[in-house]
Amino acid sequence: MNSKKWIWEHRNFPNFTYDYSKIEPLIFKLIEKSGELKGKMSYLAQNEHDSFSIETSLSEIVATSLIEGVELKRDSVRSSLHKKLNIAFNREDRSTKTSDSLTELYLDSRFNQDELTIERLHKWHEAIFESYESVLYPVNRGVFREHDEMQIVSGSIGKEKVHYVAIPHKQIVSSIELLIEYINCSNENFIVKSAVAHLWFESIHPYDDGNGRIGRAIVNYILAKDGGLDNRYYSISSAINQDRKGYYNTLEQSQNLLYNPNLDITEWIVWHTKSIKESINISLENIEKVIKKTRFYDKIRYIKLNEKQNKVINRLLDAGEGNFEGGLTNKKYRALTKTDAVTASRHLKDMLNKGIIREIEGYGGRNTRYELML
Repeated sequence: MNSKKWIWEHRNFPNFTYDYSKIEPLIFKLIEKSGELKGKMSYLAQNEHDSFSIETSLSEIVATSLIEGVELKRDSVRSSLHKKLNIAFNREDRSTKTSDSLTELYLDSRFNQDELTIERLHKWHEAIFESYESVLYPVNRGVFREHDEMQIVSGSIGKEKVHYVAIPHKQIVSSIELLIEYINCSNENFIVKSAVAHLWFESIHPYDDGNGRIGRAIVNYILAKDGGLDNRYYSISSAINQDRKGYYNTLEQSQNLLYNPNLDITEWIVWHTKSIKESINISLENIEKVIKKTRFYDKIRYIKLNEKQNKVINRLLDAGEGNFEGGLTNKKYRALTKTDAVTASRHLKDMLNKGIIREIEGYGGRNTRYELML
């Protein structure tokens, strides 16, 4: 009976196989989407262009941590991005040591095209745990783990399920060196290469913690360096975060010899490619919101409105057409602007008379609901 269970135990690891005929059509569609994104970006003014880049970068930094259950404050990351990119901003600087270090990691993985090294991976790891302190779950920063007890486990105590057991620590350095050589030297299609490198790194799982975040940083590095995809304008971690279940399930199916006895990672590459395409779709939707917002403000630029009315309009535009659940009501206006019912009614009536909002059919009286006249 074969007792080997994990892909690193396979005699041919890491010589992965895949069916390119199943992947190639998806890559073509992805390249088409990338071209569509580039075309949409041309509709934006330079200040909108820069703002969109910042917000997409912010989403990537926040989402890659959120996948691991770590929630960052968006205002802190935004401040760090403005500071690191030397962009002037009027808001209070809310950056923290953590947001600064994670922003440094992000910028290095996306814009520094120097060859990858073990030292560089260690710096990324140190950045993730810059301010981390825990007695119960200590993490050795910037060094590979020195133990074999690296398991991916879920479930409560006594009912744990082991999803994966990582490679022994004595094999880490040689395995990482092979991976780095592949990343730096392979001429494989950059989409396939980013998928292979991601799975390969996660299978080694060289650090005490933070492996997922570094794996996704490697993906960003390869996409930017080898593919020339302008990934300042899409966030792959945002797409992964929307399908975490699919992410972990596909990873588990690919790493377990029970399901994958021949090191065939076609399904993983397919899932990975679809995730990048979905991340571009998310950006296309967000660009459409920016374009609609610009056109709407052009339409109302000569109409006199107060600060609270502008705040509500901005909130509705950010939500997108039909996405502000339940429509705008007097109660929601009050909640957004901290005004009383009488003031809210006056503001809403003023916006209605000026043709900025309209009543949604089927509601009336206290239940009156409004939407923007887009």
